[in-house]
Amino acid sequence: MAHGRATDARGLVVELQTLARPPDSHEAATLRWIARRLAALLGYDYAGAHAAGARYDVPPYFVPDATLTWTEAQRLGIFAERQLFGGVVPHAFVAAKTVGHRLLEDAEAVPPGWAPRAAAALAGATLTGYAAFSPADARRACARLAAAGHRVRFKPGGGLGGHGQRRIASADALDAALAELGPSLLQRYGVVLEQDLDEVLTYSVGRVAVGELRIAYCGTQRQAPGADGRTVYGGSTLLCVRGELHDLLDADLPLPDERRRAVELALRYDAALQRAYPAVFASRRNYDVAFGRTPDGAPRCGVLEQSWRVGGATPAELLALEALRDAPHRRWVRARCHEIPQLIEPPARAAVSFRGIDATAGPLTKYAIVDTDGDPTRDD
Repeated sequence: MAHGRATDARGLVVELQTLARPPDSHEAATLRWIARRLAALLGYDYAGAHAAGARYDVPPYFVPDATLTWTEAQRLGIFAERQLFGGVVPHAFVAAKTVGHRLLEDAEAVPPGWAPRAAAALAGATLTGYAAFSPADARRACARLAAAGHRVRFKPGGGLGGHGQRRIASADALDAALAELGPSLLQRYGVVLEQDLDEVLTYSVGRVAVGELRIAYCGTQRQAPGADGRTVYGGSTLLCVRGELHDLLDADLPLPDERRRAVELALRYDAALQRAYPAVFASRRNYDVAFGRTPDGAPRCGVLEQSWRVGGATPAELLALEALRDAPHRRWVRARCHEIPQLIEPPARAAVSFRGIDATAGPLTKYAIVDTDGDPTRDD
């Protein structure tokens, strides 16, 4: 082995940093925590961060901070979901928010590899909206939504969570949002122009596979005030069961109707994208499903986006995998993760992924905890 840690050939886990983040940021620290936890779960050695040109005695298990393209994955020797925690897509936009929406019929910018059948199959499973990959297409899509009576939300296709999103009330506001995004990101990931809702509750529906372990989950997200005053992700509470996404619909599992609907929409979204882009593979598949109301009070629901990479809920997912591995008789567990913008003392049973001062987020405590008792569908 020219580089990397020595091993007894039982396996290696390495983290893969593709995004420009300081090593002491909370995101980088959490990725290290996740990689170490995965190494323990798999019974592998943790070998730190992957370096370009590194060679290993055994093919490593990768933990990337973003969804990889096929080109990136092949360069690393990744050809199947068992080789990474995350996902691989044939084109960058397939990992973006844009992939679930249609283009304008006469769009001037159509990215190579775009599959129109995906958006067609998802009619009714997503909120009303369009994807656009040029300023002109974005302006026309926004105007069309506004003319139909929709309040419009702008979403950068490659944005993480809600970063960069805003309501668009004028053509000038849209131009400012496009200028802030820049032409390179617009061309690579596109933007979404979508109906904007009030009173939104977001469900997380997902599936995770690590080694021989499989779980599926459905839960709700919490929001917290960010350092800049904007609302940011504050954590999730997940009901985790053994198996795949469809196992969440088992008649013996007491899911309330709205959660069941969220699972059905996520299943439809997952299947439609897999049919349209069969080269996709992912060991983590997460779907955010929104339930809310239009400004005139009409209820609406739809899948907002997919995440085929480590996410905010991943610490809770890993604790659920560990708990179900250690208790073969159990069918489900509840797992919670919290991101609190303060330096607090977490509960005694919590697994802490970050506690410190982040240069951007400020004081932050991130922890996860698992609960095997009580009502499986409660959110506290």
